[in-house]
Amino acid sequence: MNPLKIIEKYYKPESKAYKILVRHSALVAKKAIEIAKRVPEFNPDLKFIKEAAMLHDIGIYLTDDPEIYCYGDKEYICHGILGKEILEKEGFPKHAKVCERHIGVGISVEEIEKENLPIPKHDMNPISIEEQIICFADCFFSKTPTRLKQEKSLEQIKNGLTTLCEDKVKKFEAWCTLFKEN
Repeated sequence: MNPLKIIEKYYKPESKAYKILVRHSALVAKKAIEIAKRVPEFNPDLKFIKEAAMLHDIGIYLTDDPEIYCYGDKEYICHGILGKEILEKEGFPKHAKVCERHIGVGISVEEIEKENLPIPKHDMNPISIEEQIICFADCFFSKTPTRLKQEKSLEQIKNGLTTLCEDKVKKFEAWCTLFKEN
């Protein structure tokens, strides 16, 4: 499986959205592999992590987020579900689950209902160790062009999650301990 070949089916390689997606995804993949190597006791699948991290945001082009050169008609929160649909169609159901479950630190049914989010009403929290590692690694990087290459500090991530809810910060802190991120 070649993640870039899959991405190139949906993005023009010369487009700004492609460049942002691939750069962001490569940073997330590198961080996820570093994290996975710190926790060999969980036996994480490094090959899968690299592939899935490269593909986790494939659905962004279908969303309306001009800041990252995406001009679709869906809300940005939908990019996980949209990515899931793409990767299922491509024949990668396990990778598709990463797309669906990587948003923030995961999304519960209660959050979807409370916030009236335009996504299916089912649990979208990362389950497998690989899903958790990719979700955690994704927290460290933005797709905003001016901050694309900058890794966020733990405090910056926690501050961002605090705006959502305190439970998300606790989950992130638990991952920091589990994945030995100081």
